Amino acid sequence: MEICVCVKRVPMVGGAIAVTADGLDVDVTMSGFTVSPHEECAVEEAVRITERLGGTVTVLTLGPPEAADQLRDMLALGAHRGVLLATDGTEWGPVATAAAIADAVKDGGYDLLLLGNEAADTGGYQVPVRVAHLLGLPCVTGIKRLEIDQDGSDGPGRIVAGREYRGTEEVFEVALPAVVSVKEGINLPRYPSLPGRLRAKRAVIETVEPAFAPDALRKERLRVPAASGKRAQVLGSGTEAVPALVGLLDELGILS
Repeated sequence: MEICVCVKRVPMVGGAIAVTADGLDVDVTMSGFTVSPHEECAVEEAVRITERLGGTVTVLTLGPPEAADQLRDMLALGAHRGVLLATDGTEWGPVATAAAIADAVKDGGYDLLLLGNEAADTGGYQVPVRVAHLLGLPCVTGIKRLEIDQDGSDGPGRIVAGREYRGTEEVFEVALPAVVSVKEGINLPRYPSLPGRLRAKRAVIETVEPAFAPDALRKERLRVPAASGKRAQVLGSGTEAVPALVGLLDELGILS
């Protein structure tokens, strides 16, 4: 099985989110970068498939030169090859991103393209479907169960993919090659081993400069939603607070 997994470099935001002065980007001055959780699960799934069936896993990302660090993180998890579609750091929209990915993988001979269901920063849900459309391949999205059925033949076979929908599971049987977007929870990604980290550190990242294809999308500004207000009231101390507590519970209708 030849599998390509597309990942995205996203801000590692653990606290309050702030935007830059021009309102066009998330301020990452005090934060680092990581890979979207859905995509980390996609890499884990690809590695598990090749451990069972053989083959190689290529991880691909579109981003600035620094995104090579995220590719090395995925190589440490067991992927075999990293490809960077290098940009000048500006954010590409879903149309341009999908076009660059499709052009990069169309002659790669991949049996399966795996992507995260949506990026952790933009949550666009568009790139997997757009890539599949450009390549003329079947596409299933939101997958949390993936099985490979080779039917005992030498060909790539088919996949059986399941996703959750309103308390039940939808199951799709799709011939390979195909494009699949997976959701967090399809597996539990492994921790990188020391040999894996050393191998990733020495690995050569292949770099390609894709042609930018402008689209009609334009970012106006980012806005952090207002947080809901919270108010605390001290009712008293010790047993003296009991009457006030009982009164408050009665006011809320809990005692009635």
